[in-house]
Amino acid sequence: MGPTLDGRPLPPPHADERAMLEGWLEFHRTTLVQKVSGLDDRQVRLAAVPPSTMTLLGLVQHLAEVERNWYQRVLAGRDASPLYGADGEGGYALTPDRGMPEALADWRAEVEQGRELTVAAALEDTGRLSERAAAVFGSETVSLRWILVHLIEEYARHNGHADLLRESIDGLTGV
Repeated sequence: MGPTLDGRPLPPPHADERAMLEGWLEFHRTTLVQKVSGLDDRQVRLAAVPPSTMTLLGLVQHLAEVERNWYQRVLAGRDASPLYGADGEGGYALTPDRGMPEALADWRAEVEQGRELTVAAALEDTGRLSERAAAVFGSETVSLRWILVHLIEEYARHNGHADLLRESIDGLTGV
């Protein structure tokens, strides 16, 4: 299948599991980029859905952290420090010296790192969770399949947040 009218790559309607999972993840990644495009620095910093303090800039930073966590820390077992602030902050905190261009560059680098780390991995390959996460999940490991499904869910949920934020900022809907 080709792209949607707005250019997002549609996942194939008939494909093997890996292609389907990766297709849906790419669709949601592209949706995020479209949701944050064309806004100025003030707009991407607006917490436009009170009482939430969530911003579009914070969402992009958070999803860079999410990509880093699941691919570098969990799947590859690397000791990758947080991109934005201390562990547990999730990337949402904003600073005056970092805008959307920097956040998108960080996010794109983490996405590319994830692609590189998974290209030769099987869906059954596992990564090790932190002690804290293992206690929550009831397992010390998760499969790449689980990671991909989780990332699709994470992006879909946050793209819903981005929908509300973007519509509140400038009325754009439909992406």
